[in-house]
Amino acid sequence: MDSESLAAARLLAALSRASESLAELSHPFVRSERFSYFLPDAGARVGTTFTLPDGREVRFEVSITVSSAAFQVEGSITAENDPLLELPRKSLPSIRDGLAAFDDYVGEVAAPAARLIDQLLDEIV
Repeated sequence: MDSESLAAARLLAALSRASESLAELSHPFVRSERFSYFLPDAGARVGTTFTLPDGREVRFEVSITVSSAAFQVEGSITAENDPLLELPRKSLPSIRDGLAAFDDYVGEVAAPAARLIDQLLDEIV
């Protein structure tokens, strides 16, 4: 397999890991739905949306896109478009560095999920 094919395989594997990690986020009192979609020109976003009992949506998401010179990685948690966590956009020159940052961002977005959902539920009661 040539280097471009290996890079594509690594990207697909990273997207699959991210999708699975974020899909595993759950809470016993909140409905969740995973999502993944492609972004224009060359990119993808994966995550999970929780719908709170009051109807608000909380999104946990990460994305990776490709520009002409770099891989752009982002991660965030939002509640009805209000940022709860915004990781800085990273611009990295190699696929290896981009995927490492992407994997790190998946962990950083997933880690506070239970705590944040509990806090938002406490606000409702």
